Amino acid sequence: MDWLTGSSAHIDIILDEVSTRPVGEIKCDDGSGVKSRYPVFLDGETISGKVNITLKSSKRIEHMGIKIQFVGEVQLYYDKGNAHEFTSLVKQLARPGELVKSTTYAFEFPNAEKPYESYTGQNVKLRYLLRVTIQRKFKVSPAKEFPILVHSLSFFPENILQNMRMEVGIEDALHIEFEFNKSKYHLKDVIVGKIYFIQVRLKLRLMELQLLKKETTGVGATRMEDEDAVVKFELMDGSPVRGETIPIRLFLAAFGLTPTMKDVARKFSVSYFINLLLIDEDDRRYFKQQEIWLYRKPDIRCGGGTIRHGGAAAADGSASCAPKGLNGYADDVHGQKTMFPELDN
Repeated sequence: MDWLTGSSAHIDIILDEVSTRPVGEIKCDDGSGVKSRYPVFLDGETISGKVNITLKSSKRIEHMGIKIQFVGEVQLYYDKGNAHEFTSLVKQLARPGELVKSTTYAFEFPNAEKPYESYTGQNVKLRYLLRVTIQRKFKVSPAKEFPILVHSLSFFPENILQNMRMEVGIEDALHIEFEFNKSKYHLKDVIVGKIYFIQVRLKLRLMELQLLKKETTGVGATRMEDEDAVVKFELMDGSPVRGETIPIRLFLAAFGLTPTMKDVARKFSVSYFINLLLIDEDDRRYFKQQEIWLYRKPDIRCGGGTIRHGGAAAADGSASCAPKGLNGYADDVHGQKTMFPELDN
């Protein structure tokens, strides 16, 4: 990743063991939908490597010091000029002086804290990067940025089933039960469930299942909420009969989802909901939502660590990877949310 920093030098950042490190994808923030690939790190992992500064000519470069920073920041798109840094580590590579030849500097950020997962959304971006700066006194300071991805891993015991049930009811007209096998799913999981028609006197024309992603940024007057239907599909076309059952299987791996993120750096949240939409023959629409919790499951042993249980587990049965401080989200999932009051009767 060479980058021309001016007429005098190239800066190149080379990470240790980058060829054996996992690579992840994240979409660019230019709205093109194109995804970029970067090396993946976990919370608590050391970041180390070398910085190569290559002079382009025989001229010397006077500088006020050379430094490398490891930065984690949140950018709200409506306020890009004021990025919020939640992590900032600095290493001085060289004291003030002169560069007289091409030079290589080693760097290391041991057990670097990375509390949140990298994220690019509709209104916000959370990113991590290495930044090398050659500080000049009266000239533009050449700089180079090297992005990395951070994944936050969590663990929820899969042998403990937590059935989730929604009931849709209109008195003397409709009674539907919607049952799922659990309320927490990893990003490559399968949502398995069934819909039971207990009573059907209302003439339904269409039933649709949707997976919704809700991104919330800011507070007060600057609060913004973006809702996106990740996937939607018809469960039924026409009116069902009493006693009918519809099985559900939704494979999450195909959709490129992110984990659930709650109040990240006090700037934004990302939530996921299962939405059941009913449309009757008069085109009246009824819907009911249930929040589900998505998490990133460790594919292998966490960088030589273990999966903690017992005292390391959260109150809801979750645990995070150890000993490298891998961050896990273990908040309780919110309860059912009804969008039309008559269905709660």
